[in-house]
Amino acid sequence: MKLTVLVDNNTLIDRYFFAEPGLSFLLEDSGIRVLFDTGYSDIFLTNARKMGLSLLDLDYLVLSHGHLDHTWGLEPLIRLFTEAGIEKLPSRSPVLVAHPLVFESKKTEEIGEIGSLFTPKKLSEHFRLQLSSTPLWLSEKLVFLGEIPRNFTFEVEAAVGYVQDSEGNKIPDLIPDDTALVYRAEAGLVIITGCSHSGICNITKYAKEVCGDSRVLDIIGGFHLLEPSEERMHGTIEYLKKLDPGCVHACHCTDLNSKIELSKVCRLKEVGVGLQIEYF
Repeated sequence: MKLTVLVDNNTLIDRYFFAEPGLSFLLEDSGIRVLFDTGYSDIFLTNARKMGLSLLDLDYLVLSHGHLDHTWGLEPLIRLFTEAGIEKLPSRSPVLVAHPLVFESKKTEEIGEIGSLFTPKKLSEHFRLQLSSTPLWLSEKLVFLGEIPRNFTFEVEAAVGYVQDSEGNKIPDLIPDDTALVYRAEAGLVIITGCSHSGICNITKYAKEVCGDSRVLDIIGGFHLLEPSEERMHGTIEYLKKLDPGCVHACHCTDLNSKIELSKVCRLKEVGVGLQIEYF
């Protein structure tokens, strides 16, 4: 499986791509092409084009959760397919895979809308939706985890804004839609995360259960370690130290101090737009 970083907060040195506070990966394996998240804007399309990669023949579009830095690229992606139709370019619309709650309107008092700009009904006009809160195998080796059980108390975090119920009541948003992908490589699991609001340790534990494999080859994506509490940082470090993954590619929503701490117990590697990794 080849993983290409299309969007991250950073770019690799001497690689002239665009970056933003967001995330988007392209996964390619045995003829299956999966776009994991779309970032905040259209730069995932620009970066893919600069790399010579087409996104007109995707099999799946997977959303890690509903926040703007992972879903607001949906609009330019829809435009891409619309314009391909106008120009009679060969294309196929991917199946959109996500948690059933991913398209809830998510808001904060300070900013307003921070969630998806599209409803499931509107998106169903462009993609075939496959919404699942349980694990869903996209191929023999690649699985969408669905809702992540939250077992570790040190990973309990405060709500991020709120969602509104049918009566307009504001419900604190604990982001139950946050999920991940897992690839079963020969040497162990590759865990692919968006933001890890559900906890990187919770995600890893569930990935091992779903795949029936305790070996972790790599964890790549956002770890949601942004000025974490001492308890959360300590618990995460202790878990990963015991886990001893082959390597870790922490990016996006992982701050510098957290990366420094992770590097003390993990083989931490750099991430940026343009990075390509192959797993066997």
